[in-house]
Amino acid sequence: MQKITPCLWYDGRAKEAAEHYVAIFGGEAGDSRILDVTHYGEAGPGRAGDVLTVSFRLAGQEYLGLNGGPQFPFTEAISLSVDCADQAEVDRLWAALSEGGEEGQCGWLKDRYGVSWQIVPSELPRLLADPDPAKAERTMKAMLGMRKLDIQALRDA
Repeated sequence: MQKITPCLWYDGRAKEAAEHYVAIFGGEAGDSRILDVTHYGEAGPGRAGDVLTVSFRLAGQEYLGLNGGPQFPFTEAISLSVDCADQAEVDRLWAALSEGGEEGQCGWLKDRYGVSWQIVPSELPRLLADPDPAKAERTMKAMLGMRKLDIQALRDA
């Protein structure tokens, strides 16, 4: 059992979001699936029968989605960083997660639910830590000019 589980606060769309993420990450290493759904009872504070929480797993990591209401919207202060093996994975996840959302800079995006994601090629940390400081600086400069990260352009920098 996982000791720490991130809880994501939604405004009534937790189950929809979890199903969307499971569909996107379903083929990833590790399993991705809905684990459990709870509903509000008569005691509230939500409407009896509406979804209260949804537990789900994405690529082996468990999350809890809570339908808490509009009081606390998502911000970029918290993001989910995804390690991508190659450009095809970067492209696929970028397209799926940014659909209906908003593209940001440097591999960041907000999905249609307002959750911030970082879609990061596995080799980016190595490129940014190149022993040649000029090469590392060129890589950083190239990355800062991108939205979706382009691995070949980062290598060529």
